[in-house]
Amino acid sequence: MSEQSRPLHGLLEADPVVATAGVSLLADALRDQAVPVTETEWQPPMAGTEGDLARVMGDARRVEANRLAFERMTAAEAVLTDVVPASDALGLERGTFLHAGPPLEWDRASGPMKGALIGAVLFEGLANTAEDAEKRLAAGEFDLEPCHHRGAVGPMAGVVSPSMWVYALRDDVHGNESWCSLNEGLGKVLRYGAYGPEVIDRLHWMTRVLGPILSQAVRSTGPIDIRAIVAQMLQMGDEGHNRNRAGSLMLLRELLPGMITADASSFDVAEAVRFSGANEHFFLNLGMPACKLATRAAEGIPGSTVVTTMARNGTDFGIRVSGTGDQWFTGPANTPEGLFLGEYGPEDANPDIGDSAITETGGIGGFAMAAAPAIVKFVGGDVPFALRATRTMYEVTTGEHPIYQVPVLGFRGTPTGIDVTKVVRTGILPQINTGMAGRVAGTGQVGAGLVTPPQECFTAAIAAIAAAT
Repeated sequence: MSEQSRPLHGLLEADPVVATAGVSLLADALRDQAVPVTETEWQPPMAGTEGDLARVMGDARRVEANRLAFERMTAAEAVLTDVVPASDALGLERGTFLHAGPPLEWDRASGPMKGALIGAVLFEGLANTAEDAEKRLAAGEFDLEPCHHRGAVGPMAGVVSPSMWVYALRDDVHGNESWCSLNEGLGKVLRYGAYGPEVIDRLHWMTRVLGPILSQAVRSTGPIDIRAIVAQMLQMGDEGHNRNRAGSLMLLRELLPGMITADASSFDVAEAVRFSGANEHFFLNLGMPACKLATRAAEGIPGSTVVTTMARNGTDFGIRVSGTGDQWFTGPANTPEGLFLGEYGPEDANPDIGDSAITETGGIGGFAMAAAPAIVKFVGGDVPFALRATRTMYEVTTGEHPIYQVPVLGFRGTPTGIDVTKVVRTGILPQINTGMAGRVAGTGQVGAGLVTPPQECFTAAIAAIAAAT
């Protein structure tokens, strides 16, 4: 019997294979009859974006612009070249403080942001007491500016003051530089809004001892390829945001020969090595500027809808997009959900804060959770969630990173280059792994968890892109 003469072309001679789209009623009915179903998840675009989305999707420049943005992001280098005072690297003058996230005024600052700024004022010797520091900040006596406005990034509160030392990274492919402060460790630290005497004393030690020793180490060993370390750590169980164990040890291996021969007392060298080795987030402050260099390379491409910044200041969440330059699109920061330290609970957590979402913007962090299933012990969720998170992010990104790869997914490249049009069209928001700061100034870290941006950032961005098309 020929294929043409068989009833329904043989459709009824084998078990049916069914795919459905839209409402789940049909799929549920088939499952009730033991019929295997492949269900396609679909939903309308974010409410109110239909016209803007159609206009942007129809822009003849978009596909090529996004291809170029992705190409630049994944080609960007990230080499640690020096460790220097922020005053030298960033041109910070006394009384100027950088902070994480989009622009922010003191009266809208969250508890941890206020705490970190108070601590920075005390550290710089611009006030003798926390009360005096707060009074002067409230009076507007100091200049506050986002780290991103100077090509830098700062974890959590992200406060950088002139006397602090910063890592200096360079991308010779595109001629860009980026900077980040040194990591203080976990717990009661400035970046989480703590400003007690132990916090200020540690910052002074980092300025007096750790910074100069690290500077000598980098200069003696030569430039260190940070992008290569990121690629390796993803294959060793790290995701590059909340899990940096392998990356921190690889970095210390590179720095150690120069640290132990630095011009410093044996006691200071031993303390610097001990502090660095005991800090599991030692590498985070290098992975962040490495990702910043990748996203800087993709900035300013007309017609591109690729996200180049995701950042939070504890009050607002902001994004910037390649095709719209330095314009911020903001919405209220969400509060992370996850695991808490000690007796802390959800009521103690501040809304999302920090520039560290630059890791997700660059294709690692929450986008590489499948590479680090053990991360769920720190931020919550389970192993299937970690795998699903990475797979889902492929739906809202431009491509797969050729260097950053996920072993458990057959060494598939991490999802890279968040596309505003895909976020708006699917309703899928970027997945971010993050630490949690205490809501009250001076508390410090209370936990770690998972969070997504507010959709207002993306609806505002698509409207602006449409208006400029």
